Amino acid sequence: MNKKIDHLGIAVSNLSDSLPFYENALGLKLMSKEEVKDQKVSVAMLECGESHIELLEPTSEESPIARFIEKKGPGIHHIAIKVKDIEGELQRMKEHGVRLIDEKPRIGAGGLKIAFVHPKSTNGVLLELCE
Repeated sequence: MNKKIDHLGIAVSNLSDSLPFYENALGLKLMSKEEVKDQKVSVAMLECGESHIELLEPTSEESPIARFIEKKGPGIHHIAIKVKDIEGELQRMKEHGVRLIDEKPRIGAGGLKIAFVHPKSTNGVLLELCE
């Protein structure tokens, strides 16, 4: 199945305030920063071994990240699993009764195809598939 953890998504209130910890204290390399307007977030991607840490700052009060921070505070938002065939994975999950947030992939940070799986199907963890 060749799946691996691609990244951990961490909701932060402010990228500029959060980055020094990850870059300086942890010594992680900043790979990219971008705004994903469709999702109303600014994203910083840091290299962490074979995986990444994705810091997510809301750019609007309507952002899912803003709502997450309002309800739960900053912290781990999601786990992303890298897959080779996201459409096939979504179809297989749907056939097994998995509740999907996205039944079709959309474009996320870095131009990756992404889709989210509802936490009610994953024991409370928001799961992102990415290709």
